Amino acid sequence: MPEHDLPVPHDPDDDRPGDDATGGLPPEMADLLRRMTGGADLPPEVLRQLGDMGLGSIPVGQFESMLGQFQAMMNAPDEGPVSATIAADVARKIVADAGDSSMGEREHKLAADAGRVADLWLGAVTELEAPGLTGVAWSRSEWIEGTVEVWRDLVAPVAEGVTGALGGAITAQLANADLDALPPGLVPPGTNPAVVMGQMAPLLQRAGASMFSMQLGQGLAALAGEILTGTEVSLPLTPDGELVLIPSTIATFAEGLEIDLDEVWLYLAVREAARLRLFAGAPWLGPQLLTAVQDYARGIELDTEGIEAALSGVDPTDPEAMQQQLTDKLFAPRPSPAQQAALGRLETWLALIEGWVDVVTDRAATAHLPHAAALAETVRRRRATGGPAEKTFAGLVGLELRPRRLRDAANLFAALEAAGGAELRDASWAHPDLAATAADLDDVLGYVERRTTAPAVDDMDAELAKLLDGDPGPDAPAGSA
Repeated sequence: MPEHDLPVPHDPDDDRPGDDATGGLPPEMADLLRRMTGGADLPPEVLRQLGDMGLGSIPVGQFESMLGQFQAMMNAPDEGPVSATIAADVARKIVADAGDSSMGEREHKLAADAGRVADLWLGAVTELEAPGLTGVAWSRSEWIEGTVEVWRDLVAPVAEGVTGALGGAITAQLANADLDALPPGLVPPGTNPAVVMGQMAPLLQRAGASMFSMQLGQGLAALAGEILTGTEVSLPLTPDGELVLIPSTIATFAEGLEIDLDEVWLYLAVREAARLRLFAGAPWLGPQLLTAVQDYARGIELDTEGIEAALSGVDPTDPEAMQQQLTDKLFAPRPSPAQQAALGRLETWLALIEGWVDVVTDRAATAHLPHAAALAETVRRRRATGGPAEKTFAGLVGLELRPRRLRDAANLFAALEAAGGAELRDASWAHPDLAATAADLDDVLGYVERRTTAPAVDDMDAELAKLLDGDPGPDAPAGSA
């Protein structure tokens, strides 16, 4: 056979698309783009334009990750301005990477025993009750899963503002963009930016919600790394009847205290049980507190100029890149007057809760735990100064949860107790109108005097009932009935 008639060996590389077919993009990236279009090939001129815009310089793995995030974002159910699903997934991944121990039979038994003992001790010092309280041990991931729905509702006002600010910032950038200056054929000539914006609005809302949800997840992961019990931040986060202890964090907290770990468990269980008794015994308190948090969140002002500067050149379909650019740039450096007022109300509620918990825990634990006073001071300093996790959470989500007037509140409840026993101390939670205010923390003795001389709630109700029944009372003028 003549040499020129010999078959040419097949080269597998010949099956790979050439530069003309991929527009100069790496074949792997062209394949990713093809998957986005359902298997259809993009025109070579479009691929070349994408390459000229710098797409080919992005590592293929990074580009694939961006596409995965974008597709997950678009396919995820719309949960409004903040997604509990995204927040929980981000938070769980962070705590898992840092090391999160699962709870075994030993931890569950320790928590159940500590819960029973704490409930028994508190029963001797307060009549406020939380029926059916059971001690349970949670991992950090379980705390995230068990509380994320409440966090979502609390931060929704912040998320709405952030999403709106992000949409406004990107809208402003598109409105000022010269679309005709983009590569020929990428955008039809004469395209109205307003039309583009209208088409992108749902995408921007999803991107903003995803970005904020990722920040919430980071904040929750930071809190989960330090929180000791289910409601340590003084918010009713956990299901009714569950006294949640987090063994891994308690063990870290106990290091260096030179106090037996069992004693630390019992002391923290008493504090947690006291909070749960307060939330159950004063059923108006939880809703009032959550409303105060939402009012504070609603009053947060955003740094719109900083957001616009941070978003310059960021791909709105890449929520992770947006989140990285916006870290520490979302919130105005100085609180607005509305936020300051709301923050004052929130701080007062948090201080009153923790002040009451301090006093009641002291009465319940001192007789049984030799280091109760030392543990009380350690916890008090921890709450008053705030740890790194609390500051991280405030920076990411905008919520600062710190009872700044903790000692004043504890002094108020101790003074009430000295004047009228545990009954007067706890009676201030009978109705929101009887609860102390920030002004009362400034004048503890005046508040105690008013509470000791004011008619009891039952007496007030009796007098009101008489008026409604038409009884004018003994001091009424003759013939007034």
